[in-house]
Amino acid sequence: MMLDEIDRLLEMAGFVQDTAQVLHDMDEEWKECALSNHREKLAIAFGLIRTKPWTTIKIAKNLQVCRNCHSATRLISKIFNTEIIARDCNRFHYFRDGNC
Repeated sequence: MMLDEIDRLLEMAGFVQDTAQVLHDMDEEWKECALSNHREKLAIAFGLIRTKPWTTIKIAKNLQVCRNCHSATRLISKIFNTEIIARDCNRFHYFRDGNC
């Protein structure tokens, strides 16, 4: 339910998913669904459910964060007024107030 809420708030804020990131041959609707279920967004949704408001959410990932998730996470940090730290295979990303 939290993932649906995040997607709804992102859409209200004007976020458009970059379906060019999905390389599989499928309909646009399926591509958007695939992007909505990336592990970063699942981890953020879990963090928002399990922590108090304004708590820093930390995510560790062994692959590089895709462009779509990076843009979405920037906006999520602004919408939910929280700091999100994501470590991928190359660097740390510090998201706060819609910036990285």
